[in-house]
Amino acid sequence: MHVALDTNRYTDLQRGDPAVVHTLQYAAAIYLPLIVLAELRAGFRGGNRFSANEHLLSVFPARPGVVVLSPDESTTHHYGVLFNQLRQQATPLPTNDLWIASLVVQHGLTLYSRDAHFDHLPQVPRL
Repeated sequence: MHVALDTNRYTDLQRGDPAVVHTLQYAAAIYLPLIVLAELRAGFRGGNRFSANEHLLSVFPARPGVVVLSPDESTTHHYGVLFNQLRQQATPLPTNDLWIASLVVQHGLTLYSRDAHFDHLPQVPRL
């Protein structure tokens, strides 16, 4: 399985959550959306473990099977479709999560997240 890691699951992984560690050990590939990197770094700036957290994050993409996934022009098409779907459903998502969902749909990934608002997008497979 090819998994896109959301911010909360990255945090769970770094805290040693056994279920998350187990799930990611068996993933064929782990994709870390650029948006997740930004959210994590923003959170680190507000915390008291900036250096330690930044170090862990800087080595994570170098692990075997981990790929940083950046949006491109094609991602914007998926964003537009999902945005309008959510608007018609009256179920908005935070902007960053909409970008993450767009990348997941674009690349045919499974999203690993605890955020229930992704339930409003049935085309986003989730763990």
